[in-house]
Amino acid sequence: MKTTHKLTGHIVFVLLLCLGVFVLWRFAITWYDYANPNFFWFLAVIPVYGLWYVLKDGIMNPEIKLSTLSGFEGIKRSWLDYARHSIFLLRVFTLALLTIVLARPQSKSSWKDVNTEGIDIVITLDISGSMLAQDFSPNRLEASKSVAMDFISKRPTDRIGLVVYEGESFTQCPLTSDHTVLNNLFKSVKTGLIEGGTAIGQGLATAVNRLRNSDAKSKVVILLTDGVNNSGNIPPLTAAEIAKEYGIRVYTIGVGTEGKALSPVAMYPNGQYKFDYVDVKIDELTLEKIARATDGKYFRATDNDKLESIYGEIDRLEKTKINVTEHSRKTEEFSLFAIIALCTLSLEFLIKHLLLKTIP
Repeated sequence: MKTTHKLTGHIVFVLLLCLGVFVLWRFAITWYDYANPNFFWFLAVIPVYGLWYVLKDGIMNPEIKLSTLSGFEGIKRSWLDYARHSIFLLRVFTLALLTIVLARPQSKSSWKDVNTEGIDIVITLDISGSMLAQDFSPNRLEASKSVAMDFISKRPTDRIGLVVYEGESFTQCPLTSDHTVLNNLFKSVKTGLIEGGTAIGQGLATAVNRLRNSDAKSKVVILLTDGVNNSGNIPPLTAAEIAKEYGIRVYTIGVGTEGKALSPVAMYPNGQYKFDYVDVKIDELTLEKIARATDGKYFRATDNDKLESIYGEIDRLEKTKINVTEHSRKTEEFSLFAIIALCTLSLEFLIKHLLLKTIP
């Protein structure tokens, strides 16, 4: 029975040694890069050494059978009997440290040079009364604002501006990289800010004017409307030709469900709108011509999800190009491990020849 317990103890000891080696290896590769990582295979020697040690310890300490142990009662084991194992532990620790030294740990400092090919974008938003139609949630205008602000948040390196239009147009926000300011101005957009109507050509021309002097590699207008051009003194296709001359690409979005939508048809004296179902009329032919003339694309949004997917597609089509150059410098870090290994080796020598010195 005693022999069985001893054998079990030896197996547990070797297993714990294997676990310790694994933990050491994981810790080592986490903190550093290594010039010669194949040297870590030397760590496999440690469990083998541990197995040899426990077997050797059994041979050097043989058992004898006595009829009685009464003569040994009261005798306590000396602490030196336990201290003798410190030599083995120090050797294992030294071997692990020397393995790390041979693997050559290196720290790496790195930095990047980022070159951005900027894109200037002007979002041109129809804010006419019909944008309060409730075929979108909560209405076309608020849905358009929400999706556009989400689009802006995904393009931190681009300059983006905002033009709004009804019967006239004006710049709500010039091109800026300060997207916090831009989003705040987006939130303040509402219908009734200017003369009523839908001046698509005027809105596009104002956006083109904001981009014509831009030195960006790519210049884009996202034009959103839910109706037909019925105001302004610039025809939409004329504005498109001007955009083409300045190398500006126009993506047009028609907003509105198919058929009828619950839309404002009149205003009460208290400022509230009267709603009724009216036919949705979007000049899709003109929007398609504008997009085609400027090498852009026309989209039709019939609900919130479709509008969100349209902005997602524009985001993919107009990705900012970023050139990244990586630099790195490696520093040798083995000296600390070598010094500690020297210390443990010296400590083992002192314990063996002073504390545990044997007399022939």
